[in-house]
Amino acid sequence: MRPEIQLFRPARLLAVTSLAALSLSCGSGYSPPPPPPPEQISVTLSPATVVVPQDGTPGSATATVSRTNPTASPVSLTTSALPAGVTAQISSPGSGTTGSITFTAQGAAAAGTTAITVTASDGTASGTANLTLVIAVVAVVGSATNTSAGVNGRLQNFMATSFQPADWDYTFFAQNSGAATTLDSLKSQHIRLQELDGAVPQKADQSWDFSELDAVVNPVIGVADKSPEFQIAVAPTWMDDSSGHLLSSHFQDFANYCANLVKYYNTAAGFKDTSGNAHVHSPFTPITWWGIFNEPNINGITASDYTTLYNLVVPAMQAAGSQVPIRFVAVELADFGNEPQNYLPTFVSGVTAEVDAVATHYYSSCNQADADPLLFSQVPGTFVPHVSYIYSQLKTNPALAGVPVWVTENNVNADFDKGGGISACNGTPFVTDTRGTSAFFAAWRPYVFSQLAQAGAQALYHWDFDADTQYGEVDFNTGKTYLSYWVDYYLERFFPSPPGQAILALNTTDSTTVETLAVRNDDGSVVVMVADRAVHASTDNNGAGDPRTVIVDVSALGTFTSASQLTLDATTDPTKGPTSSSVTPAARVALTLGGYGVTFLTLKR
Repeated sequence: MRPEIQLFRPARLLAVTSLAALSLSCGSGYSPPPPPPPEQISVTLSPATVVVPQDGTPGSATATVSRTNPTASPVSLTTSALPAGVTAQISSPGSGTTGSITFTAQGAAAAGTTAITVTASDGTASGTANLTLVIAVVAVVGSATNTSAGVNGRLQNFMATSFQPADWDYTFFAQNSGAATTLDSLKSQHIRLQELDGAVPQKADQSWDFSELDAVVNPVIGVADKSPEFQIAVAPTWMDDSSGHLLSSHFQDFANYCANLVKYYNTAAGFKDTSGNAHVHSPFTPITWWGIFNEPNINGITASDYTTLYNLVVPAMQAAGSQVPIRFVAVELADFGNEPQNYLPTFVSGVTAEVDAVATHYYSSCNQADADPLLFSQVPGTFVPHVSYIYSQLKTNPALAGVPVWVTENNVNADFDKGGGISACNGTPFVTDTRGTSAFFAAWRPYVFSQLAQAGAQALYHWDFDADTQYGEVDFNTGKTYLSYWVDYYLERFFPSPPGQAILALNTTDSTTVETLAVRNDDGSVVVMVADRAVHASTDNNGAGDPRTVIVDVSALGTFTSASQLTLDATTDPTKGPTSSSVTPAARVALTLGGYGVTFLTLKR
């Protein structure tokens, strides 16, 4: 029986195998399930930008986590590297869906903007989101007046502009019909008129011709405060040596020349020249302020000779019979190096004639290759200490102790094309420095204004009104305004002098990249100016600057009913100027600039 069983089994196995094959060939049967999809994690942050003030006030973001096919593992949050001085306190979602990150900046944290990556992970899967971390400057405005700043705690620095009547630009008003209106709107005080070249009214043959000079004087004398400063910049050429320097043997002739200018503008009768010809200014509009010579220290006149000249000229002008009292601006120094130290002591100790203001001139550079940081550094490095020095010298003479310092020329770069496309300062090919009208200027000029005003300077003059993109406030050829025009326009409006404002005590966490000035008007309103002068790279030349956010803390000043903000920067239309926007009054107001520029916060009760 055993053999029969052995023969039967293979036959059955064959049958089963065939049946299985038949079943598979018909498409039916079992397929294993696909593997589950991998876990995915996504994370969103709210807000995506976190402002962290430098005073230690925390800033937070909420992280919301979404998981697909989650595991049972908890989710944790981490951040990429943080800026020095910034710490993060993290609350992870765990098994939930939300967490938070709280950032705090310590004293060492530098102001600026950093991109941070936030990662959510459970060890198996992860997701990321980007966060912008803004380390903000904090400026705390006090209620007390800073009596050590300005003039006994008040800001008295009026804004002004300048003209240089000469062969090359006396036609400005004639060719730009709206220029007088544009100038009038600037509200400049004591606009400076510096006659040169063909506008010097006494010619080489000692004849007189006022046509070029009055083409500029007449429009200027009728606008703004209607009280220009006539800066008698140079002598008629017949008084000069071969280098164009006034000879000491002609000092009395120069005094007589200046007296005739007073007679021409300030008396109804005018004067008669040596030929008997009468010269009378019409219409009769007297000039009160007179500057005596321009930058004598670089124009061949020693400090001793200038003192002698000044003591001759001023009495001669006073004796000319002016129908209005006249005032005098002395020195008008080319201020660089140790020039004030070399010049002022001799003048201050030797002057006997009336002095109503002592003037000086500041430029941040005479080389277009100088980088932005160098130009900014000249403000605290030269401008401010020299103003302080001049005041210290004036106090050594009791007659001059109350005389104000005026800055009657100011711009970013003093260089010019001396002819043939060659730099007057360096002898290299001249390149126009457009920082005089770019966003750089919108940071630099307010910085200069604030620092000089707090040092006690009482006038800041732009050089010059009608020029190119290096020097101008308006284009000489078209009369169109540059950004520089609007910067000076609003400095005069927010800080009018007189009457001036009380300079408020101010503590700021960063004065190296941001300039902040706070003043209180007599009506109780407050203006806070913030200038972003943060340089992006040390080699930048007319760069864009770096963004800055400033938290202005006005909690010590009480409550305000309204507030507005006005900003001038690279986005400002130079032909139209900026527009003001409303701001919600609060104890702490955040002001943000995207690079070089200035913003003004006005708070009203």
